[in-house]
Amino acid sequence: MAAREYRGLAYRNNADLAAWLAKRPTETALEPELPIIDPHHHLWHTPTRGLYFLPELMADLSGGKGGGGHNIVSTVFLECQSMFRAGGPDELKPVGEVEFVAGQAAQSASGQYGKTRVCEGIIGWADLMLGTKVREVLEAEIAAGGGRFRGVRYGTSYDEGIAGKFVSRTMPAHRLLDPKLREGFAVLGKMGLTFDSWHFHPQLPDLVDLARAFPDTTIICDHVGGMLGIGQYAGKTAEVMPVWKKSIAELAKCPNVHMKLGGLGMTSFGFGFEFEDAPPSSEKLAETWRPYIEPCIEAFGVDRCMFESNFPPDKQSCGYTELWNAFKHLTRNASAAEKTALYSGTAAKVYRLIKP
Repeated sequence: MAAREYRGLAYRNNADLAAWLAKRPTETALEPELPIIDPHHHLWHTPTRGLYFLPELMADLSGGKGGGGHNIVSTVFLECQSMFRAGGPDELKPVGEVEFVAGQAAQSASGQYGKTRVCEGIIGWADLMLGTKVREVLEAEIAAGGGRFRGVRYGTSYDEGIAGKFVSRTMPAHRLLDPKLREGFAVLGKMGLTFDSWHFHPQLPDLVDLARAFPDTTIICDHVGGMLGIGQYAGKTAEVMPVWKKSIAELAKCPNVHMKLGGLGMTSFGFGFEFEDAPPSSEKLAETWRPYIEPCIEAFGVDRCMFESNFPPDKQSCGYTELWNAFKHLTRNASAAEKTALYSGTAAKVYRLIKP
């Protein structure tokens, strides 16, 4: 990867992705009866990312044209700057995203798109740099969510290299340490809302500091902590992995933090699947992802870990059925209780969802 030009961070369009994924026939779901709560996916329609609404999501959940999908009982939507309001006060524009997703959830609740309770939980965005004034935004999002709003995600991904050029929001290096952000963060805990954190691995120590400062607020670390494998980190896994593991171990000492196991299909990890002629098999995915998944489970325990799809971003590396098959390969020897926690129990507890 270090020797060739990196081109995979930009999203391939839906047509190119479909053609690429079709080069490997869709697998049949392993353990098809195992209930799964997918606690992390997006819905959007943009010129660069294409269309991914309820029908597109349900097509992935069902296993595609051949069927044979996994037993996804419910899902959680994560903010992605989708359908912000075009007018009104800037601070209230993110409420539009919650309104949009609540509408998609209502469509799902009709049963016309299948049995999955899509967007049973909604994680929106609010500018925590508003300090205590963020309460007004959060109250508006709670109202817009129709009983589904659970908290916010605030991405603080920062990188001086190529990864930093593709972040959705430009952030300074240590935003989680900013006193003004923490003023807004304090409001989340008082309102009983959760905090999803998306960042790259160099920001993990900042999240540890935040978690220690607010031990009563539920924090979810997205995408195994965002270990980078591109740019200045390409070809340096042996050097970066110990640093990442040390931060993961420190973060796990904070009982209010939970870990999402996924996001590994994103090109920022540097596995290079997007360069291959055909998508990898679920066995290959499991082999590649094991060094990132297992240390998190060992550090946090199954009761604080949850598998996630992170679709459609992870679609850049694999299909939905193959993604969950890869996870199931990794948990082949786990007990029934451990599987329940990893695939649905932790997510249901953290996001206050109906248990399967």
